[in-house]
Amino acid sequence: MVNYSPPKGSGLLLNGSLDLRQKKYLKGEIEMENPKNISLKGRSFLTLKDFTADEIQYLLDLAADLKAKKKQGITGNSLKGKNIALIFEKPSTRTRSSFTVGAIDEGGHPEYLGRDDIQLGHKETVEDTARVLGRIFDGIEFRGFKQETVEKLAKYSGVPVWNGLTDDYHPTQILADFLTIMEQFGHLKGIKLVFVGDGRNNMANSLMIGSAKMGLDFCILAPKELWPGEELVNLCNEYAKESGAKITVSDDLDVVKGADVIYTDVWASMGEEEKAAERIKLLTPYQVNSALMARTGKDSTIFMHCLPAVREHEVTTEIMDKFSDVVFDEAENRMHTIKAVMVATLGNI
Repeated sequence: MVNYSPPKGSGLLLNGSLDLRQKKYLKGEIEMENPKNISLKGRSFLTLKDFTADEIQYLLDLAADLKAKKKQGITGNSLKGKNIALIFEKPSTRTRSSFTVGAIDEGGHPEYLGRDDIQLGHKETVEDTARVLGRIFDGIEFRGFKQETVEKLAKYSGVPVWNGLTDDYHPTQILADFLTIMEQFGHLKGIKLVFVGDGRNNMANSLMIGSAKMGLDFCILAPKELWPGEELVNLCNEYAKESGAKITVSDDLDVVKGADVIYTDVWASMGEEEKAAERIKLLTPYQVNSALMARTGKDSTIFMHCLPAVREHEVTTEIMDKFSDVVFDEAENRMHTIKAVMVATLGNI
């Protein structure tokens, strides 16, 4: 078989007519090129800190390929015979659906394990639960509160573990975000991405790490009370030296000037509901609305949201509806990128 490297940005594959090489790729006559021989087999996916820019790009390209195949009605069997535990301390729409469908599409068997279904951290230590699940399952997804928990699962289970969200990081969401940006603009490097809202939350943290690794011009727009930790900012600035990224943290609304992407998230994350009134007071001046979008000075700026959205809080209904195609492409891309993570780390490829 010959190698074919798809164009960067799966929109080139999905939204226009397919050329002959693309048609052959989708028929399985040619395969995806991996010129740097990247292999992530057996790796856990806990934070983007653990991955190089080349490895992240490999996952994005793989996701674009899997998405193109899915749109043609083609699924695979790279996870055939693999049993996957889905541990959820926190409820989810996109993460649960994405891991479930992604696993089934590739021939795997996902098993949902809710907070009340297993003894994780209650009658049994996380370490012991990890050892048990690692004997029974081939891979483990965890969505919950403590980053320490997902790290212990990875350390003691002996199988790949994937972070579906913790209070500190949300790495699978960033892959979906970056795939969406690639589809919209054709590239990542040099894109100006502004995150507006709680600059300390898991989304701000993870977007900053991913942007620093991949060469984006990343800004956090937030009141000073909600700025990210200095240690993480310093680490991301070190990543930026290698990638050419820029990292900015500001409370000045004019930082959005020239932005390609305005991004926001809920003002109070799961487990912080008691802080909602305080956050509304702090963040109302930072609502994403038509006035803030106009400050970019660009007609081509897009809006993104990881969802769920609290309309008329962090974003107006007008902006959500105007950019609904982008936002729901982003939501769909959770499945394609999560599938890519499972295939790359556990699949027979």
